[in-house]
Amino acid sequence: MILRFLKQWTLPVAIVVGTAAYLLFANVPQLEGVAAVAGPLCESLLPVVLFITLFVTFSKVDFHKMHLVRWHGLVLAAQLVLAAMLLCGILLLGDGSREVRMVMEAVLVCVIAPCASAAPVVTSKLGGDLTRMTTFTLLSSVLMALLIPVVFPLLEQGKGGDAGFLTLFLSIMRRLATVLLLPLLLGALVRHWVGPLYRWLVRTPDIGFYCWCVALSITSGITVKNIVHSSAGLLLLCVIAGGSLVVAVLQFGIGRWIGRHTGDHICTGQAMFQKNTGLAIWIAYTFLTPVSSIGAGCYVLWQNIINSVELRMRVR
Repeated sequence: MILRFLKQWTLPVAIVVGTAAYLLFANVPQLEGVAAVAGPLCESLLPVVLFITLFVTFSKVDFHKMHLVRWHGLVLAAQLVLAAMLLCGILLLGDGSREVRMVMEAVLVCVIAPCASAAPVVTSKLGGDLTRMTTFTLLSSVLMALLIPVVFPLLEQGKGGDAGFLTLFLSIMRRLATVLLLPLLLGALVRHWVGPLYRWLVRTPDIGFYCWCVALSITSGITVKNIVHSSAGLLLLCVIAGGSLVVAVLQFGIGRWIGRHTGDHICTGQAMFQKNTGLAIWIAYTFLTPVSSIGAGCYVLWQNIINSVELRMRVR
């Protein structure tokens, strides 16, 4: 019974474990020494776990079948329209209410961030097309890397406003290459040149998913830490968290709506709403304010709760 529950609700369990671990180490004085070591260790471990997750997943991708399909363009167009509406709203607001502006900026970050590098992992678990989702993830990452250095300096807020387009583009691509392109290339090498390892990975399909759960647990702890140490008031934090929830549900709904017209609703739902929140948090810190990054931090929780419900419905 316990194993069945854990299998059905793996993502919420990972979120609870990460949250509880941070609160435990942060509030028990006797664990202060352990926390001083465990905190930096977990943050250093996160990119390694993400790398393994994506390497395992991408080793199963058939690169000969990677090509653009109709829903790729529709999802990207919907994302750009939504981002443009928010950007126009922020610019029209001008120097109005600072709190309203921070909420809108936090939501904008959750919209304009590229598709999550780990989105193919969850999509595959839900029964979606792994190859098409991987193609979209690459396409979204490149497009948003081009768009972000153009859009956010217009807001003239963060310390990144004076950096050149090429500098910002290369900085974003460097971050994406570590967690996306390198595991993709190594996965291709294993698929075609390391037969025994490839066959073992195929026989154990859930490795990538459970590695992702470990990464989610670490990310949840870091998110709670950022919220606890935020300088924003409780009301503003709640509004930002609520705004990120609304935009998560909205993007998921738009993606599913597109999928009903293209016959690929699992992929389109994940493609539209599952975001690279690590990059989104960096974007907020670079161009906006630390408070704006709370939106992306909360988005981690919302998107994985939605994913959990999807997985639960699938295994019924």
